[in-house]
This record gives sequence, structure tokens and C-alpha cells, in this order.
Amino acid sequence: MSETIHIKPENFQINKYKQIIHEYLTKEEIRQLHEKNDLKGWWEVISNWLWIIFAFALAGIWTNIFTILVALFIIGGKQLGCAIIMHDTSHYALFKSKKLNDFVGNWLGAYPIIHNVEQYRPYHLQHHIATGTEDDPDLSLTKGYPTKVWSMARKFLRDLSGATGIKAHIGLISMHLGILKYNLGGLIIKIKKEERPLSLLVKNAFHYLKGPFAANLIIFGSLYLFGEPWLYLLWIGALLTTYNFSLRVRSIAEHSVVEDKSDPYRNTRTTYANFFERILFAPLHVNYHLEHHFLIAAPSYNHIKMHKMLKERGFYEKGLLKHNYLEIIKMAIIPSR
Repeated sequence: MSETIHIKPENFQINKYKQIIHEYLTKEEIRQLHEKNDLKGWWEVISNWLWIIFAFALAGIWTNIFTILVALFIIGGKQLGCAIIMHDTSHYALFKSKKLNDFVGNWLGAYPIIHNVEQYRPYHLQHHIATGTEDDPDLSLTKGYPTKVWSMARKFLRDLSGATGIKAHIGLISMHLGILKYNLGGLIIKIKKEERPLSLLVKNAFHYLKGPFAANLIIFGSLYLFGEPWLYLLWIGALLTTYNFSLRVRSIAEHSVVEDKSDPYRNTRTTYANFFERILFAPLHVNYHLEHHFLIAAPSYNHIKMHKMLKERGFYEKGLLKHNYLEIIKMAIIPSR
């Protein structure tokens, strides 16, 4: 289990969000925005997996370097979609039933990308409680920007070469085993040897890795039944490469290069996304991130409606908004002289 971080009362950003949102939305509007629709929830999930199936089919039917590269980027972007399914269900924000949120969040979100909702949910809540403050466990993900163009190029190269992914998954498996404390923000904290006997490591391995193993076995088995087992290499390849590229750009868009980390208007950003950007960086309406922080339990399929309401009422005269992800990448790079 992830440990709860002690958060100073003055860093409770979530209370500030709750106070501000009532200045723009009525209680009835907030209630309506929180309403779940299971059909819409299923479409969010199914559409993400249809893209994955399309990418496999593209590379399997017309196998060449171009289709394989395209498939890798689509799968990486939709593996980010799996992470967002895990994220949304961790808030119980996709379906009406908590059990359905947990089941879908694991089997169609977390397990295929070697995660689980059980560990992620309490960890992620800390990010919402202390957004942008020193107590935010995800703070290191968004630090270091803007950076020089060559530094950004090196970051993207590490992502797309697999260096970031290999390091991240060694750390992730170590967290599942109980060798490291659970932290997705890049903070490495080893658990003392006397606190992690071999019996506990074995128990943790079975508990936290049986789901991911089973889900990946299902993916491999499905491809095997269609006579193309080699396509599973694209799944692993994307998980180690393009997924990390998509994850980096998405993280920068949400909380990097902000004007005031202590101001709820200025520590989180919403970014519009075109068709291709939605494939790579913005699945399941995650680009409406400011809206999510103001109503964390509202389903993602209601974020566009909420965004229009807030914009019409002047919220974005203060709130951070970008018009595309190219603006995000440019913003994160220090202009050369």
C-alpha cells in the first residue's frame, strides 16, 4: 500500500478549489456535472481500446516501418488512455458503481500498463489535496521547465529510445514488490531490508503483479489467436517508449511553467487538443485538467460542458488556457538567443 504523506494544513489546495468553484457554478449545476452515465463511461473505455485494436491491425495487415512507427505512437497514446482510465476510476468518476469503477479501472486501465488502482488511488489523492505545493507527491514530474532546446531534445530522446521506460518500470516493479515506497513522481525511497523480508516480497509480487501478468497474457493470447503474436512486441515497445513521450507532454501541459503554484487559478492548465493531439496526449478529455481539479469526482465526459460554462462566466480571465499542445512544447523551451 502507498503511505500517506503528512500534508501541512496550509497546503490543502483542494479546499481553495472547492471555495472558488461555487463562485461560478450553482449547487444544482455542480450536482448535474457530477452525474455519471454508464453508457458514456463505457464508450470512453471502448473507444480507447478500439484505437489500440486499430493500431495492431494496421501493423499486422500492412507490415512496414511506417505502419509500425504509426502503431507505436497510437498505442503509446492509448496506453496513456489506460492510465487515464485508471485515474478516472480512482476518483469513482467513470461509472455509477464503485465496484465497476474498480473492475474496469484495473482490467482495462491499470493492469495492462503494470499498475493497479489499489495503490494509485490513495497516492493520487495527495496530489489533489496539495496541488503545486511542497507536499505534492507529483511535483518533481513538472519541475525543470522551461528548459533549453537541447535539454528538451535529450528528454524526448530518452523517452523514445526506451531509457526512461526501462528505468521507470524497474522502479515500478520495485514498488510493487515493496523494495521502494510507492511514488510515481520520481522520488526514490528505499524500504529498509529488515522491513521487507523475502516472504513479504513474494506476497507483494503475487498480490500486485498477478493482475498485470494476467492482463498482458490476455493481450498476447488474443494476438496469438489472430496469428500475429509478434504484435505484442509493439505493446511492450510502446510501453517503454512512446507512452513515456506522451506522458511527459501531458504532464508539462497540466502543471508545468505555471504562474503561481499556490493559486488554484494559476497552478493548473486546460489545453485544447486537435484530433491528433487527442490520440497522443489528451485521451478521455484529460486536457480539461483545470476543470478536473475543481470537480475531481465529475466524469470526464462532462468536462467540455463544464469548460463552456466556466469560460462564459469569465473564469478563464484568470485561469490558464492554451490552444494546442504545440504551444505547450514551445512554452516549455527557453527561446534561443
